[in-house]
Amino acid sequence: MSETPLHFKTITELAELIKSKALSPVEITDAMLDRIRERDPRYKSYATVMAEQARASAQAAERAISSGNYLGPLHGVPIAVKDLCFTKGVKTMGATKALMNHVPDFDCTVVEKLNAAGAIILGKLNLTEGAMAGYNPEFQVPVNPWGANLWSGASSSGSGVATSAGLCFGSLGSDTGGSIRFPSAACGIVGIKPTWGRVSRYGVFALAESLDHIGPMTRSAADAGIMLQAIAGLDPNDPTSLPAAVPDMLEGIDQGVRGLRIGLDEEYISGNTDPELVESVLAGIRVMEGLGAVIVPIQIPDISGYMDAWGVLCTSEALAAHEATYPSRRDDYGPWFQGWLDMGAAVTGAEYAKANNVRSACRGLLANVFENIDVIGCPTMTRPPFPITLEEMYGPSFLLDDANWGRFTVPYDFSGAPTISLPCGLNSDGLPLSLQFVGKHLSEPLLCRIGHTFEQNTQWHNLRPDID
Repeated sequence: MSETPLHFKTITELAELIKSKALSPVEITDAMLDRIRERDPRYKSYATVMAEQARASAQAAERAISSGNYLGPLHGVPIAVKDLCFTKGVKTMGATKALMNHVPDFDCTVVEKLNAAGAIILGKLNLTEGAMAGYNPEFQVPVNPWGANLWSGASSSGSGVATSAGLCFGSLGSDTGGSIRFPSAACGIVGIKPTWGRVSRYGVFALAESLDHIGPMTRSAADAGIMLQAIAGLDPNDPTSLPAAVPDMLEGIDQGVRGLRIGLDEEYISGNTDPELVESVLAGIRVMEGLGAVIVPIQIPDISGYMDAWGVLCTSEALAAHEATYPSRRDDYGPWFQGWLDMGAAVTGAEYAKANNVRSACRGLLANVFENIDVIGCPTMTRPPFPITLEEMYGPSFLLDDANWGRFTVPYDFSGAPTISLPCGLNSDGLPLSLQFVGKHLSEPLLCRIGHTFEQNTQWHNLRPDID
């Protein structure tokens, strides 16, 4: 096997090279900025490239490491963040024209923590407008490196594309209904949606505050653990952040899965799901069984109306998040997000209360499912990345007529449970397929161990789009 190009190395691999001084943060950062300049006009993953700041950070990292002040595995590693994350002195636009001139005067907590870990932030990544499903016509649509005509996932599409295409070594995404997991699956990378509250949301533009999660998108499970380690923890500025101590996300990562109880509901994963994807997911679960995991038959409850309830909660909370600019600057919003906010304006207090009751029921029913298991195994999406046109993504109705899209994601946004999404195969068209493990609250170290064990016993994490 040929040597992995620098831009496709994992954070884990890169950290060893930096720590040993075999590579310097400055030369790595310069190489990545050159690659972004050459390749991103095709992939359109970056909204803003922070070249000057990145070079300054790289020089500071190099000085610190040369002086013996190595901070850990993110020190000197170039990463990027979704353009919902406030960055001091740098535009944070949320992919809407109404915020194109918004320049924060502080860093959000996750950016602060990444800086404290010594990471090099290359720039801000494109996304769907307001972090929902459609794009504002003023902004570019990230191009899936597995195929220019394929959906790259919403809403952290730029994060998925940049990480998959070797335009950063890891990225941050956000997930309200699936938007860490969808682009991870569509672009063939790893994504962790943490427990709700595990990561501070302070200084991150909201879509729906009671559902939003911030998490890492990387090329390996260990890398995801490294990034999550850096950004997790209680934040006095975010009262919804959890006071639970942050464990070592990589502790015991090599201990395997013997005795792990994986809950499997074959009817749940196969109904209205692409058959090749189902087979790939089942094959992945069988790999874990062969390594000593115990497969426990379960039944995922039928949560009547959960998707409608999610829509009520998300539209109305999105309207609250944009009250300073909507509807006063309605014309600065694209047709898709206009429609979403208009639906939120029509929600009554009684409808919101009923939807919240459905969410509470979902949490309770899923808690019961975990009574005798450690994780649930299921797909991430219902189908492989699919063909889509720019007209559809800029238009008013993309995804709204597909009631099936959030089957494997929304319930775990409702419950706040952590999940990891992993590449698990290719379909007959050579497109990436993804397997998801859902854990109990605050079980992220276990999910990292499960993902790492799967990667050590398969080759799917080594898959890359056919680009150099």
